Parts: sequence; C-alpha cells; structure tokens
Amino acid sequence: MTEAEAAYIAGLFDGEGTITYKKYKEKKRNGIYDCWRISMEIAMTDRSVLVWLTEVLGCGTLNKKPRKNGHKMQYRWRCVFRDCFHVCCLLFPYAHVKLGKIQQVIEHYSTIEKKDNVVNFEHYKMWIKN
Repeated sequence: MTEAEAAYIAGLFDGEGTITYKKYKEKKRNGIYDCWRISMEIAMTDRSVLVWLTEVLGCGTLNKKPRKNGHKMQYRWRCVFRDCFHVCCLLFPYAHVKLGKIQQVIEHYSTIEKKDNVVNFEHYKMWIKN
C-alpha cells in the first residue's frame, strides 16, 4: 500500500466509516463473560470504491446491505478483531476524526501478551491462494 492510498483510506474512514470498540456481557453455558466487539466498517452505494479498498487492504468482507422503499443498494465492507488492528495500524498516521477509536484498538492489541496457543492463519491463507 502506498502512502497516498493509506491517506485516502483514512479519509474515507473519517468521513464514511465506523469503528466499534466495545466490551459487553455474553451469556455462555458456564456463566456470563466479558467479550469484546472490535470492528471497522464502511457502508456506501459505490461498490467499486469498496472493491478497491478490499483489494488494497487484503482483508475484510464485502456484502450487500439491502435498502427499503426504493433507495439505492448499499454495500458494506467490514473487518473484525486482528484484521481491524492491522488496518488501524496502517491508518493511524493519517486519521483525524476516528483517531481516538483507532488508538483504543491499537492499545488493546498492544497490551495483549503473546500466547503460544494462538494460531497464525497467514500460513493457511497462503496455502488456499496457491
């Protein structure tokens, strides 16, 4: 990714995007646990911009977001958790409006200790592409 692309994407997120960094309670079989929702998304009617965004960032999903009452079809690009952290690291030097949330995501993942039982899916992604 070039510096100009990173700056453009940061501006796109500042104007059209949303970043969610929230802790909530989730009920499981063994009790109630604190869970994190960490995600980024952009919803817009211009699909080509979001296709380009997905290609440049190399992560996230692109889906239709149907609208009612004759409104134009919207498309939503979204990434979560570690992919969100990766994108936040790329956008950090260029963001203004969403800088606070970007910093929260970066600090969240920077304070997590490295664990041996976490699987690195990059190996599997490369295997699937080939």
